Amino acid sequence: MTAITANISTSLDGYVAGPNDDPENPLGDGGERLHEWVYGLESWREVHGLDGGESGLDDEIIAESTENVGAVVMGRRMFSNDDGPWGDDPFEGHWGEDPPFGVPVFVLTHHAREPLEMDGGTTFTFVTDGIESAVAHAMEAAGDRNVSVAGGARTIQQTLEAGLLDELQLHLVPVLLGDGIRLFERSDGEQRELERTRVVESPNVTHLRYRITE
Repeated sequence: MTAITANISTSLDGYVAGPNDDPENPLGDGGERLHEWVYGLESWREVHGLDGGESGLDDEIIAESTENVGAVVMGRRMFSNDDGPWGDDPFEGHWGEDPPFGVPVFVLTHHAREPLEMDGGTTFTFVTDGIESAVAHAMEAAGDRNVSVAGGARTIQQTLEAGLLDELQLHLVPVLLGDGIRLFERSDGEQRELERTRVVESPNVTHLRYRITE
């Protein structure tokens, strides 16, 4: 059965990106610090076409989070750090000609655009009719595999608020960013229960996995 999952790194004060993000600074000021723990891992390097890397618990968790993913949902701001019209020369994403996804990616946006087919099996399809539609398209594309909600913060929030998210994994990094984009900045006001199913500690990050309960 397909599961809808989200994995995201966050600071101790709840930020998933720093301030002043833009296409040239996609994680905002200081936001790269949230992901330094992952850049040297073997599983992360492999999907980015790089050799070598470190093994261990952190590497196992990253490998686990990507091994059964059949489609991805992301927000427009994660794709391009923008939310306006695409313009005459639309941005093609932060990942180059061969993005690391290797599966269909559904981008939630207010502005229509033709699908963007990239190398390596990644096609970006732009969905303009809401999170429910984006997830439904992703589930159809994924078949019996899982759907990963890659971010950003508002897209994860919308998936949770719509009752579509099955599992949330936070990678808690011991840093205080002080400003930027919070994972739970906005809410529909409805209380929800999360069941913690795993805690894994390492020197650079603590992994917290939750099941979303009714």
